[in-house]
Amino acid sequence: MTAGLDEKLEPIYQDVLKRNPGEKEFHQAVHEVLETLGPVLVKYPEFAESKIIQRICEPERQIIFRVPWQDDDGNIHINRAFRVEFNSALGPYKGGMRFHPSVYLGIIKFLGFEQIFKNALTDLPIGGGKGGSDFDPKGRSDSEIMRFCQSLMTELYRNLGEYTDVPAGDIGVSTREIGYLFGQYKRITNRYESGVLTGKGLDWGGSRARTEATGYGTVFFAEEMLKARDESLDGKTVVVSGSGNVAIYAMQKAQQLGAKVVACSDSSGIIVDDEGIELDRVRRIKEVERRRLSVYADEKKSAKYVEDGNVWHVPCDVALPSATQNELNGKDAKKLIENGCIAVAEGANMPTTPEGIQIFQKAGIAYGPGKAANAGGVATSALEMQQNASRDSWTFKHTEERLREIMVNIHKNCYETADEFGSPGNYVVGANIAGFLRVAKAMEALGLV
Repeated sequence: MTAGLDEKLEPIYQDVLKRNPGEKEFHQAVHEVLETLGPVLVKYPEFAESKIIQRICEPERQIIFRVPWQDDDGNIHINRAFRVEFNSALGPYKGGMRFHPSVYLGIIKFLGFEQIFKNALTDLPIGGGKGGSDFDPKGRSDSEIMRFCQSLMTELYRNLGEYTDVPAGDIGVSTREIGYLFGQYKRITNRYESGVLTGKGLDWGGSRARTEATGYGTVFFAEEMLKARDESLDGKTVVVSGSGNVAIYAMQKAQQLGAKVVACSDSSGIIVDDEGIELDRVRRIKEVERRRLSVYADEKKSAKYVEDGNVWHVPCDVALPSATQNELNGKDAKKLIENGCIAVAEGANMPTTPEGIQIFQKAGIAYGPGKAANAGGVATSALEMQQNASRDSWTFKHTEERLREIMVNIHKNCYETADEFGSPGNYVVGANIAGFLRVAKAMEALGLV
């Protein structure tokens, strides 16, 4: 018997393990959801009879293909790409494309599975999917990246459409990559179908708050968790992992709400600045100059750079893991609690290990899982789809207000659902069950498809 699983759910999980060998991230994501669904089957036994859970755990479609491309020296490279169209009960598949050497089918399936419930929590009409490639854009010229994106889209385009599957960006895929992908889609189909990709540039259909959305949304969710405990971000000390898009805008919104961000990281080490991280400096170093964070300490005397340092060892009130999956383990969780951390909101997808989650929950701190806390990115992608469909252009203020409203509603739904199912204050239970119920009820309504 697997720890934490209801006896009715154990055979479902064992079947997932058998059918998806070697995909440890996917196994972890499925287990994390299944271990909260026991009470749901008691209240809704019809879901077991119609095998809703088994159907959710099996993607509707998995696409794997090669991507041949030529570098600037004329050398030919072959990468592998994926698109997992997981569940379309609520709307067209929606989820990002990730370009990173670590990408393989198990990573994409874990992300796509999470996306089903995350998208459901937004209350917007979008299903769950994810894609990517083991291509590494770092160190590649714009021309090389363009050729890779064009080759990828030449194969993928036939599976996309604003009413079918709508990719966005993720790690390694920014407005530049989205532009090359959209350009090739338009060229092949002879359609200016704006809603087929989100994360577009502002001059050609993009949302004015999409770049900021995931980071902003994570901080909005953290603020709501603190409000539920009669606290606020104002005056709190914050640490953030990462220094990419999500981390930068999480830091920005935390600062705007009165918090002091004292540390962030990149793949080489951490920056600690007790005077507060200067965001403009980080953005210049990482987004414009594309250099290591160590440059920050070279420029500012109050800052300290720790090569291979652990950002979770920096004392804080609020932690925002915003880099990648399984970056915060049990030892890190204990250290955060020892140093006085009272809240954790995940800006990345599944950044905390199962052991870390258990430690946070046992300590009674406010812990917001990624499928709820970082749903602001995909929510704003869906708003971009609405904007494109209406042939309209929305202001930054309007989009941010809609984002905040969505994040407040996600928190309320998770909080109330956790309480309804006997786990008050447990946002993991609340997020999993609230997202699952919306998808499950739609699947029931649509019949055996």
